[in-house]
Amino acid sequence: MCTAVACRQGKLYFGRTLDYEYSYGEKVVFLPKKYPINYRYAGIDNDHYAILGMAHMADGMPLFYDGVNEKGLCMAGLNFVGNAEYSDALGEGDNILQCEFIPRILSRCATVAEARMMLDNICLLSESYNDRLPTASLHWIISDAKEDIVVEFMSDGMHIFNNPVGVLTNNPPFGQQMFNLNQYRSLSPKQPENCFSDKVPLELYSRGMGAIGLPGDLSSPSRFVRAAFANMNSIAGNTENERVCQYFHIMDTVIQTRGCCEVAEGEYEISIYTSCCNAEDGIYYYRTYDNSRIAGVDMHRENLEGDTVICFEIDKTPLYIQN
Repeated sequence: MCTAVACRQGKLYFGRTLDYEYSYGEKVVFLPKKYPINYRYAGIDNDHYAILGMAHMADGMPLFYDGVNEKGLCMAGLNFVGNAEYSDALGEGDNILQCEFIPRILSRCATVAEARMMLDNICLLSESYNDRLPTASLHWIISDAKEDIVVEFMSDGMHIFNNPVGVLTNNPPFGQQMFNLNQYRSLSPKQPENCFSDKVPLELYSRGMGAIGLPGDLSSPSRFVRAAFANMNSIAGNTENERVCQYFHIMDTVIQTRGCCEVAEGEYEISIYTSCCNAEDGIYYYRTYDNSRIAGVDMHRENLEGDTVICFEIDKTPLYIQN
């Protein structure tokens, strides 16, 4: 289970939680413009947009979980098990493995509008990258400074949804998640009026009662509602520090705590990492489950025109109390 949020607070801040019971050894990866992207069927791309994001490196190929390119386009893939379905045969268009989808879009598109155009020509294949990395069942959120879309490949084909809340979780399909929000239209950050009856003097005995009914469980539909409510009502300050901290506070509403979601005997899902991209400035912030300090990598401190991929090890330094 994972949650992605696109939040516009002066700039686009985009990121996700990676919620799982174990790590694949992910790293923050900077892919410069001249590093060759070797697609299985789509050839080699030696000149493309630079990308920065979280990825698993496999034989020199960064398999991105989420990321941002130099133009400010962001993308993340989240679990969509039981609904995701890709092509078993090569198509007439641009044949791309599922694990190649994020680098393909981010390396070639500067905006969501350009991504829409590219999607019209993509055949997403079910073929796995190798025997050790089976094909994941995913759907994706793509965001730029102006808009967000969700892309889902299912048995009846590809679906592209406008995403007015800037949130994606897991099942059910996005259209159903949005419809489910109708049940929560009475939620408000303001204190509620007494609509029960003018004959009963009901009291406001606590702050925050406008959000009574906001679901608090860990399921995907509940996280969708909770993240959407927090995102739509978020108010941040004017500094980078305030905006980044505000983003991570939004994500705090959906963090998975070890022990609360058992996936097998003695195995528990946790939020392995939480990311936040400053899309305009090309900065990838993140924190991990065991280290709440926010670390960051700035792509513009690297050589965008380079031809060597750079991997940054995840900062797992524990936080100590100062003497």
